[in-house]
Amino acid sequence: MSQNAETQEQPIRIAELIKQHPAEVAEIIEALHDEEAIDLLHRLFQERKAADALGEMDPEVAAHYFSELSRDEKTQILTRMAPDDAVDLLEELPHEMVRDVLSRLEREASEELSDLMTYEPDTAAGLMSPDVVSLHADNTVQEAIEILRKQAEEAETLYYAYVVDEENVLIGVLALRDLVLAKPDETIRLIAQKDFVALPAELDAEEVMKLFDKYNYLALPVVDDGSHLLGIVTVDDVIDQMREETTEDFLRMSGIPSGEEHPLETPTSSLKKRWPWMAANIFFNLIAVIGVAVFEESIATVAFLAVLMPIVSDMGGNVAMQSMAVAIRGMATGQVMWNQLFEVLRKEFMVGFMNGALLGLQLSIITYIWRGNIYLGLIAMVSLWLNTLLATVIGALFPFCMKKMGLDPAMMSGSIVTTITDLCGFFLFLGMATMFLEHL
Repeated sequence: MSQNAETQEQPIRIAELIKQHPAEVAEIIEALHDEEAIDLLHRLFQERKAADALGEMDPEVAAHYFSELSRDEKTQILTRMAPDDAVDLLEELPHEMVRDVLSRLEREASEELSDLMTYEPDTAAGLMSPDVVSLHADNTVQEAIEILRKQAEEAETLYYAYVVDEENVLIGVLALRDLVLAKPDETIRLIAQKDFVALPAELDAEEVMKLFDKYNYLALPVVDDGSHLLGIVTVDDVIDQMREETTEDFLRMSGIPSGEEHPLETPTSSLKKRWPWMAANIFFNLIAVIGVAVFEESIATVAFLAVLMPIVSDMGGNVAMQSMAVAIRGMATGQVMWNQLFEVLRKEFMVGFMNGALLGLQLSIITYIWRGNIYLGLIAMVSLWLNTLLATVIGALFPFCMKKMGLDPAMMSGSIVTTITDLCGFFLFLGMATMFLEHL
């Protein structure tokens, strides 16, 4: 194909691309090699579409591409991005680059982004957009409609308008349906809903998610300590936060404490995130191995104990992970609180009691058929039963304790709980086997 033909094809591909939703464009960019992705972003920038695509990406990925653009492109893209998306991106960049980019923005835009970056990311203010439609309480309905028309393009959402007084204190929320149905000369103060929910700026993101889930809101206003309107959190912001937290929890439970790792990041970067926790796990495993070493003579006498031992310990770890996952999810969704710990433990005790009995019976039958020794079957049954019972209770208890101490249950619980249940399993099984060694 000639160079001329390629040049003719290129605008057609871009023309088709910019018709797609920014989220689809973002997926296309992320599927490319870095050089191709940056080249495509350059061309999207010419069409004023790069900001939309970057806003749909994971902030860490977006920051990687953004850092490769020219200073002029960076400045214009930030100007075109939604403020909350821009802040998410900036927080992933080196401080020197952030200072440079902000210094090139217009003063008002720079101050707005700088102010937003002062809030903790995992708070209501950290999730909010400052692009909010506010109306003065003394505006008439007709005046309010005119204001909404002018602000529509820049607003984060137009599900609701927010009514404020002379000092920007939030005094009411106005649904657009009520505005359209009201008489043109009525004042906004009369038709605004005074009974509304507002998010304190420092409210934890988990609590924000619970409020959206409970009341099915599309958007909620964010206020400071003086009830001054700061911005809004929309349902799409909450969905993004839920996805991010779910991903982080999954990675942390899988042994990546940072909760962040891109599948295509450099091997060195991945190693830095994975190795420390795995190195710590060696020590946890050594503790469990020490428990086995205590019963070295028993294992040497009846070698088959080494066959059953991993089953008892592994089953304990598995059932502990089940109860731990249920407890962590319950706390994350607000289904259970610290004051309901006893009820959770009581329920898990009953589950462990019944589950352990069934699993123990299953293992004892298999053991008896395999070895023909009733004592060995009974030891396998009782030890697995007791270990399952302990594991379910420990698995449910530990996340509550970690949360109470201000630690992340998803990050810390897995390896520690597994070590504890392994030790319990080893001591129960090998201890009982040692007691009845002459019958084995």
